[in-house]
Amino acid sequence: MVSTVRKIKSGIFGLNTLLDGGMNENSTTVVIGSSGAGKTTCATQFIRRGLQEGQEGIFVSLDENKEQIIREAVEMGWSDILDYLEDGLLVFIDASGREFSNFIRKELPAFVADWKGANARIAVDPLTPVMWSTKDQYEQRDLIGFMLKETRRFGTVLCTLEEHGPGDLTGPETIIPMYLADCVIHLKYKASEGNLTRYMKIIKARSTRHSELSHPYRIIKGLGLIVDSNTFKRETTTKIPDQIKEVLKQKKPFPKGIQESIQKALEGLNDEDFKMLKAEHLIESILSEYSEG
Repeated sequence: MVSTVRKIKSGIFGLNTLLDGGMNENSTTVVIGSSGAGKTTCATQFIRRGLQEGQEGIFVSLDENKEQIIREAVEMGWSDILDYLEDGLLVFIDASGREFSNFIRKELPAFVADWKGANARIAVDPLTPVMWSTKDQYEQRDLIGFMLKETRRFGTVLCTLEEHGPGDLTGPETIIPMYLADCVIHLKYKASEGNLTRYMKIIKARSTRHSELSHPYRIIKGLGLIVDSNTFKRETTTKIPDQIKEVLKQKKPFPKGIQESIQKALEGLNDEDFKMLKAEHLIESILSEYSEG
């Protein structure tokens, strides 16, 4: 499917290529990974990229305090974050230790009312304490869904989520955020013979062509996460859509308006959208759908 929404740069080197140009504006992204995977670094890069273009940034901390996050950013080599704080472009909301249900349902809407339409970047780090604040899955879904909906009203949102267990996204803490988010990015790392290997995979990205591969990444001081996107080569040829269009022009088994609708749907698509499907099979399926008998 061709994305019609505006793209914004993620701030994570190499990621934009894997997301067909960047993140969708006013979308929600959840970055999932175990401790040490680089989730907070990823969130800071996302916020910092917007700050570099004059966008306002809002960092909602649900675990570590403001001072700790700033200290980690400075240690990474991003001391300019202090200037953004002084200029008022960067705002911290320290919600660590609060009663999360009250914070999300009462305090957050008041904050949103002040910032609505600001087109800011919002980082929520991490969602995990909200998930742990109640064992009721309906309450978890309601709280997370409300938070994502509210924050998206005034900008583009990136949330982090701590992953526990085998690291295969089957843990109970991952299911609800994965379902509610527009985009899900999984960060994994493993140690083998003294070497640490990190991989990033985009699990889903609504309304966006994206890589379905696992890509190595590193965390480098001063630069943050850097993803190796060289293994992802997008197929931009349009042979399959063109073949389908040509055949449909010659066939007339369609109800009124259907042929035009299919032709319109094929505009802007390329061979990557069809993956391993063959043009002749697609044509046969389309013709069969609208043939009599």
